[in-house]
Amino acid sequence: MAFSAAELHVLRRSLAHALQSSSTAPLTASEVRDCLRLAASVDDAVQEAGRLRTFLLEDLARYRGALPGSLSGYLELLQDALAAGYEPQPDDLAALRALRANPVAGAVLERARAVAERSVRRRIAAAPAPRTRLLALAGGKEQKPPPPAPGSPKEPPARPVPTPGEVFPPRRKPSPPPAAGRAAV
Repeated sequence: MAFSAAELHVLRRSLAHALQSSSTAPLTASEVRDCLRLAASVDDAVQEAGRLRTFLLEDLARYRGALPGSLSGYLELLQDALAAGYEPQPDDLAALRALRANPVAGAVLERARAVAERSVRRRIAAAPAPRTRLLALAGGKEQKPPPPAPGSPKEPPARPVPTPGEVFPPRRKPSPPPAAGRAAV
């Protein structure tokens, strides 16, 4: 018997509710143990499903990396993953586009594109709407100071501007190596 993630969540909530609502009809000790054991089994199944999903996604990546030699295995794994709710990654779509000469790969590409498009549309619909109006911030655009009055002296810059020679000093030529047989002192 297989349950989806949503069904497991409902089952878990039902078990918790059964354990807490003992005021109307108290549960016997064996019934409480059975519920707790079932809850532990559900938790184990959820953890195992997560490990299995991780393994399958890593396996899919290995097959994708070994393409085109692993075409049949990759297509089979990808079809299974798509059926289980996997949203194809850009690498999957790129690999399928490169292999679309194969009729099976072309069919899987169309299916993967449809799944990816639905996924993107769902994420866009769930994203918060962008702000429609711009807000002005205090200070905003810096205004230029008015030009100095004629005849008054200009203020010197806060610090002197370095010259290119100061920023990029000239290179010194290397000294020639000492002559053979003479020791450098």
